[in-house]
Amino acid sequence: MTTLPNLTVQQLEYLVAAAASPTRAVAAGSLGVTPSALTQGLAELERRVGVSLFERSGRSTRLRPQAAEVLAHARRVVAETRDLARWAETRRSGSTGTVHLGTIDAVAVHHRADAIRRHRRTVPDVDLRLTVAPSGALLDALLVGDLDLVACVEPTTPVPGVETLPLLDEPLHAYSPDGAPGGVGAGPPSTWGPWVTYPTGSHTRRVIGRALAELGAPFDVVAESNQPEVLREMVRLGLGWAVLPEAQAAAAAEPLARVRRRPVAERRIVLARRADVPGDAAVDALADALLSG
Repeated sequence: MTTLPNLTVQQLEYLVAAAASPTRAVAAGSLGVTPSALTQGLAELERRVGVSLFERSGRSTRLRPQAAEVLAHARRVVAETRDLARWAETRRSGSTGTVHLGTIDAVAVHHRADAIRRHRRTVPDVDLRLTVAPSGALLDALLVGDLDLVACVEPTTPVPGVETLPLLDEPLHAYSPDGAPGGVGAGPPSTWGPWVTYPTGSHTRRVIGRALAELGAPFDVVAESNQPEVLREMVRLGLGWAVLPEAQAAAAAEPLARVRRRPVAERRIVLARRADVPGDAAVDALADALLSG
């Protein structure tokens, strides 16, 4: 097996500059090194290649014909190394790569839709893959590595291996088929219901259940859906009451009316990522964009 010469990119860059310049002083100046450093580097390159690359003509030197192959190789290596350096810089700056983001619907459609659009315009070369799903499914996907970043309802207990940052606190209001603007006619909480709400196991359902219990309202559930828009239409059809984010209760031609002015609950939405994953500039940049709103 042929022993490979131990060449450095710097030595090859010296050769490319020397070939493109009328003198070694000019070549050295183009690289920001001294002529003596350039000369020493080229001498070491010749030694390691084992072929004489230059011949002296008066006070100048020029490449020998046999140096053509070495020069062609040097140009390829230097060009590809510069490409690699540019790629590495874009990776460090977060301007390229692929990011898998998972969010609940309220974040993707309402609270951070503008932030996501702005971020995509800012870093058009980042391939952003968006998944919209319930919080539990998003956290499961995060834990197995299918998602890099998740915006979800804060779990009731910490999830091992996941670190979170607060994203926003979202008020939840009660709505009824007979609700009236301004909170008129709601009646005492003991008369509220029955309810259409999120499925068993939902993080938001737990928040709602606790809040209604504190108010003394029965939580008799007659229908379930993961989609707040479906719950909104169930209320409009008269199937039951619902506790929903205002953005989704009002996002229709005929928005629902609150049963009272004050929210009945509040859910915290957090930004979650795995704690054991090395930093990724593209993921960090997206997280900053979401946190800043």
